[in-house]
Parts: sequence; structure tokens; C-alpha cells
Amino acid sequence: MVTAAPTPTDRRSLRKLMAAGLVGSSLEWYDFFIYATAAALVFPKLFFPAATPIVGLLLSFSTFWAGFIARPIGGLVFGHIGDKFGRKPALVICLALMAAATFLIGLLPTSASIGVFAPVLLVLLRFAQGIAVGGQWGGVVLLLTESASSGRRGFAGTFGQAGVPIGVILGNVAFIVASTSMPAASFASWGWRVPFLASALLFPLVLFIQLKVEDSPVYKEIAARRAASPDSVVQAPLKEALRTHRKAILLGAGLMFASNAIFYVSIAGVLSYATSTLGLSRQSVLLASLASSIISVPFVFLSGRLSDRYGRRPLILLGALALTLWAFPYFWLIDTGSLGMLFAAVTVAGIASSLVYGPIAAYLGELFEAHVRYSGASLAYQLASILVSGGTPFIMTALLGATGTSVSVSVFLALMGVVTVYSAWKLPETNPVASAVAAEAQPAS
Repeated sequence: MVTAAPTPTDRRSLRKLMAAGLVGSSLEWYDFFIYATAAALVFPKLFFPAATPIVGLLLSFSTFWAGFIARPIGGLVFGHIGDKFGRKPALVICLALMAAATFLIGLLPTSASIGVFAPVLLVLLRFAQGIAVGGQWGGVVLLLTESASSGRRGFAGTFGQAGVPIGVILGNVAFIVASTSMPAASFASWGWRVPFLASALLFPLVLFIQLKVEDSPVYKEIAARRAASPDSVVQAPLKEALRTHRKAILLGAGLMFASNAIFYVSIAGVLSYATSTLGLSRQSVLLASLASSIISVPFVFLSGRLSDRYGRRPLILLGALALTLWAFPYFWLIDTGSLGMLFAAVTVAGIASSLVYGPIAAYLGELFEAHVRYSGASLAYQLASILVSGGTPFIMTALLGATGTSVSVSVFLALMGVVTVYSAWKLPETNPVASAVAAEAQPAS
């Protein structure tokens, strides 16, 4: 099928959408990730004061995991809403929910004030964060990729994907500024709340998207078909996705295992490990994580652009193989106790992870037909979150406690890499440009 060249108005609309997607995704992930930093640094003492340090940390990371348990629920609920009522309404609701939940965490009383109700409320608000981010991802990446031409979907999708490292950067900056601009006692008492209260910045963006951004052309076509002939469009897209695309959902989730595992080890597990076990300062580790995230951002954009030219699978396979091979050198460097070696370890891991993560937005969307795309892509993405992402800091802490050595964590990371390699190998290439080139390269029979 021949696609008309984008008009100047189309290009302006897409640039506006890319900017909104990047800002919205960055702020959404900022809200989600500052919880990881707080869970490693302040929540054990504030919400679990009676526990021993290791138990307090495990309990704190278990509340962090609650957000990931909720993410598939958000994917299911808002996947259905996004396929049935539009990508934009689902995204707007998710952004507003995230902003509200994060802001309320910043106002939450601690155990010293309300006892056991404090961690209960913390878990409930973290659960709300998880539902919001579980639905948000599909909304932003589908608005981006479905609004772009077929040869630019990979690059367009990276404006949603890059929100992850940018969210880490913003979160680290917020905690570095808060913790260095006041005495330690003030930070532990109230200063940690400031990064959470800053989530109010999301509300103006929600209003902008609601008033100024249009839904994707793909969804508009589905809506027009539904209006003209209601029986021609699937009325239960979530049920249809689960019935007809189970293999794609499971393998799509597997695509995320390697990058998710190394990412959450780097931003949460290593922060706790390096400060409590290796004796590095909190600020220095946060700065190393900040610098590493800055370096990884351009690789997210680059990998998406390259996937438009060479295909989604080659980039994902290359990144997953690199992560599998890097699993052991990663901790060899960190265990030196050198901040420079820690920085090198997480930076190489971040670059390899970006090669996997950049093309994922376009790839997961292209694996599913348009009428079940939000449901299928969201479910695959968020299934990985409950299986790997949220539990990784907890698993790392438990493995270190049980074995006393980081080798056990390296084995875990390598296994996650193998799952991603297998998943990418079994899935088809979806980039039409790369598929056409591959077909031309085949000898005539």
C-alpha cells in the first residue's frame, strides 16, 4: 500500500506530539522512579522503623514491587479503554492518576505519626502509581508510532521510550538537590517529600494533551469503521487479544526481561548495595547513575532510528547478547568499590539496554493488529514488569543475603538476557522496510 507523503501540517503535528510525548513520558517515569530512590534511602526508617536494616530494606523494596504488580492491571484496564475509546483519553486519565498518587505520597504521614496505617497507605498509593504507568505506556507510544509514517515509527516511538532514562535523570537531580541543600536531619524529616510534591507539574501537561493533541489516525479510522458498521469492529479487544495473540504477548514480554532486569539493578539495587555494603557515598552513587543515564539517552534515539533502517530484531538481539555477556563483568567492576568502575559498569549496561529498549515501542505495537494493539502491546509490556522489573531489587537483595556474593545476581542477569535473545529470535521482523530488503536478498527459487 502506498502512503501519501506527510504534509507540513502533519509534520508540525507530529513534532508537537513528539514533544508532548517526551515531556509526558519523562514526568510520568520521574514520578514512578523517585519511589525507587526513596525506597532505597529513606522509606525503611520512615515506614518500617521497628525492622532490622536488611528486613526494613526488603519490606521497602516489596512496596516498590507493588507498583509493578499493579502495572498489568493498568495495562488491562486502559488497554481496553484505549482500543475502545481512544489512545488519548486513556493517556490523559493515566497521567492525571500518576500526578495525584505521587503528590499524595509527598503528603503521607509516616509510621511515627499514624503507625501501621502509614505503610498501608504507601502501598495503596504505590499501587495507584503502578496502574497509571501500566496504562500510560501504551497510550503514549501508540499515539507516537501510529501518527508517524511507516519508515519513522521506530524513531517516533523513542520519544516515549526516552522518558525512562530522562525520568531517572530528573529523579536523581531532584534527590541530589534536596539532600545536599539541607541538613541530613531535615532531609529525613521533610526534604524527601519535595521530589514527590513536584509531580504537580504533570497537571498542566495533562490539560495541554487534552486540549491540543489529537488522537492517532489509526484509532480515528477504527472509530469511523465502528460508527459506520458497529458489528465490523471487535467489541471486546482485550478478550480478542488474549484469544488470538497469546504467543505474541508472552514473547513480547520476554523481549523486556534483559533490559528491565539490568535497569532496575542499576537504579535501585546497586544504589543500596554500593552505599550499605561497599561504603560509597549516597551522593556519589546518585551522580554516577545520573551521568550514566545522560549518556544512554542518545542511544535510545539512535537505536530507534537504526531499527527503521535495519529492522527491530537486529538491534534487540545485539543489545540482549551484550547484556548477557556483560552480566559478570558488571559486578566484577562494581565489587572493586571504585566509583569509576561502578560508573563504567552501569554505563555499558545502559548503552546495551538502550539498544533493546529503543525499538520496543514500535516493535510491540507492530506485533498486534490495530483494533487490539493497545491491549496486546500493553499486556506484553506490563507482564514483564510483574515478572521481572518490580521484583529485581528485592531478588537482588535476597540473593546477596542468601549467598553473600554478587555472582548469584550476575547469574540472574545472564538468564534474563537469554530469555530476551530467545524471544527476539522466535518473533518475526515487523519493520516493512527491513522485511522488504530481506525478501529481496533471498535467492530466487
